[in-house]
Amino acid sequence: MTSEAETSAPPSQEPLRRPVIWTIVGDKAGDNGQVETVARALERCPEFDCARKYVHVKEPYVVAKPREEAAVYHIDPEKSDKLEGPWPDLIVTIGRRLTMVALWVQQQSEGHAKIALLGKPSGRIESYDLVVVSGEIQAPPLPNILPIGLPLMRVDKDAIDTAAADWQARLSDLPRPLIAIMIGGPTGPYMFDSSVVDEILRLAEKVRSEWGGTPYVITSRRTPQSLVDRLKAKLPDAARLFVWGDSASENPYRAMLGLADGIVVTGDSISMMVEVARLGRPLAILPLPLSVIGRLDQYRREFTRRLFAPVTSSGGVKPLVYILYKIGLLSQTRDFREFHRYLVQRGLAVWAGEPFPSTDAAATDDTQQVVDRIRDLMIPQASKEAS
Repeated sequence: MTSEAETSAPPSQEPLRRPVIWTIVGDKAGDNGQVETVARALERCPEFDCARKYVHVKEPYVVAKPREEAAVYHIDPEKSDKLEGPWPDLIVTIGRRLTMVALWVQQQSEGHAKIALLGKPSGRIESYDLVVVSGEIQAPPLPNILPIGLPLMRVDKDAIDTAAADWQARLSDLPRPLIAIMIGGPTGPYMFDSSVVDEILRLAEKVRSEWGGTPYVITSRRTPQSLVDRLKAKLPDAARLFVWGDSASENPYRAMLGLADGIVVTGDSISMMVEVARLGRPLAILPLPLSVIGRLDQYRREFTRRLFAPVTSSGGVKPLVYILYKIGLLSQTRDFREFHRYLVQRGLAVWAGEPFPSTDAAATDDTQQVVDRIRDLMIPQASKEAS
């Protein structure tokens, strides 16, 4: 006979399953850094189980831009982590090629897995549950958009301190101030013509003759060889020049992040500007010329930014803008010049040639905002599973 206590006892319940989050990373260190910044913050949240998935992009697709779709044909399964069930509840990733993998995982999960994308999507914003866009990205203020300030990339402070210690003696005899001039390369809408070389040479001479210091010029893999050749021929004797591709052990980039009295970055390289700003180092931005097509493209970017401005401070999309976006006549884009203004207006940078800012202005860290939005996405789902 069943006792009254037995009949009134509540049914046993399964313990609440914690949402599983995959972070998908690849071969690009800068992109990985942003994903891993979020991953470290999520790992500190006891309500989530996190797993890192590395995927290796096949050589033809490292440069080529495949169409964004749910697919894995572009990755090497032998060099990648296994992608198999049980499938996650959320994927955090970045970039076109890794996003394709995230969409494929979502497809395998029959739509269960949500996607949080860091950075500008190559496809439709509506394909993702959360899109985190930093200050250089212009996107419509849709409900799944989270605007932040600087990209979430981090700098390895220990590596910079080590490099600075290694180079301290080698640079000790150079007249101060020591000004690093870091050069990127052509990218839409910018070009690197003779006027860019002229401006770098003028700046180097200013550092030498007016400031009594040492210009230290550092090129990158994107710097045109013609520009490098002219710098070799025209830089003042007091200047130092490192050409990318020379011995990696001689690359002073990290040391300059730690030792330079000021750092000038060409306007094409958001990653270098963000690294300097994140460190709180004195930053100057060297504006670049636009080609005729680039100038028209810049007008498009600025026009898009104005159209995408929310209707009110609380958000909302203008009806006409929403229609134009839905039919594909407007799309998200980058506005480098607006990002430059963002840095200058917040005291994080000046224009090249001006006195460098103090290091009092600190770059904001928006990681917690991202974690909070992810929590909003996932906790309701966990509650539904418990019910």
